Amino acid sequence: MLGVAIGMAGGALMVANNCKLRNLVKKNQDDLLSKAEQYIDSKLEKMENKVDETLSN
Repeated sequence: MLGVAIGMAGGALMVANNCKLRNLVKKNQDDLLSKAEQYIDSKLEKMENKVDETLSN
């Protein structure tokens, strides 16, 4: 457990001190959020279509 904490602290220091690495982390976070939003939107659309089909029958 201590090793994980030290590794996280070391990684945070590296990111804080390196602009290029910070930008890479931010880009990856933005990509992940975008993919999550697309997934949620597709699931909501499927649910809406299912409800519409049920109501039309």
